[in-house]
Amino acid sequence: MSLAALTPSTSFLDPSVLARIGNLELLAKTVVEGFINGLHRSPHLGASTDFAEHRAYMPGDDIRRIDWRLWARTDKYFVKEFEAETNTNFLIIVDVSPSMRYGATADDGRISKLSYACYLAACLAYFSSTQRDRVGLATIDNDVVDYVPPSAKHLQQILHALDRVEHRARDGRVQAGKSRLLPPLQKLSETLRRRSLVLLISDLYEDAAEVVDALGYVRGRGNDMIVFHVLDPRELDFPFADSSNFIDMETGEKMPVIPEYLRKQYRELVREHTTDLSKRVGEARADYALFDTSKPLDRALFAYLAARQRFNRVR
Repeated sequence: MSLAALTPSTSFLDPSVLARIGNLELLAKTVVEGFINGLHRSPHLGASTDFAEHRAYMPGDDIRRIDWRLWARTDKYFVKEFEAETNTNFLIIVDVSPSMRYGATADDGRISKLSYACYLAACLAYFSSTQRDRVGLATIDNDVVDYVPPSAKHLQQILHALDRVEHRARDGRVQAGKSRLLPPLQKLSETLRRRSLVLLISDLYEDAAEVVDALGYVRGRGNDMIVFHVLDPRELDFPFADSSNFIDMETGEKMPVIPEYLRKQYRELVREHTTDLSKRVGEARADYALFDTSKPLDRALFAYLAARQRFNRVR
């Protein structure tokens, strides 16, 4: 089924409205069922070993699975695909470093990058579980904080782990200090025993080359990578008017800033960083998407669905 044919008929709720739901499972169910109802339905294959369909032979496929009777009729090579093979091993990695707490304000109902990341993770875990995929979750800072191994039965554990993330953030129980992606991603890459689709959700406050080096440990084991880069709209536009001290949420370092003098330079630096990330991540054969935390979640679901279809098609 072509993604071009997938057009949602429902409008998706604003993240600040979703925040009022207060329950991640209900939030995920609301978003995902709205998304699914808006798509032209296609059959999803279950997790059994019954024969499902044929697909064209690709280099590297086991020749024992070639349907020789079909070859005799068509003079083309096709392999038998089984329903169990349509299920995906999917690991979601959420960056819970201190900088991800930025963005929450009570006056305009904005949510933090961390809350937005948790919403994305909950919705994608719920959506993936409806496809009977094996879903897992890791939350990371300088190390792996929480880990739920991929399984078709771990949705509740994943939602509980995401709830813990938000409780820790509200209680201020987040480790201070500059965070790096490489140590936790290197450790997580060693847990992936079978080829997986891996999603990283982070604000990526590292040099683009360092981000790609960290992704390399996961990609180097034959896994597919998706990178969701989440930023608050104020980090993108720098709309501040008053002179004040800006504080690095990871190191605590303060810097006096006069916004009108730095706005143009700041926007150029952010644009250069996101452009460099997009280019380098793409060159590393991973998907990259930038998300403004004020925007609805449907684009993330489309991005995941496209990657999942591609993952199942080429493996």
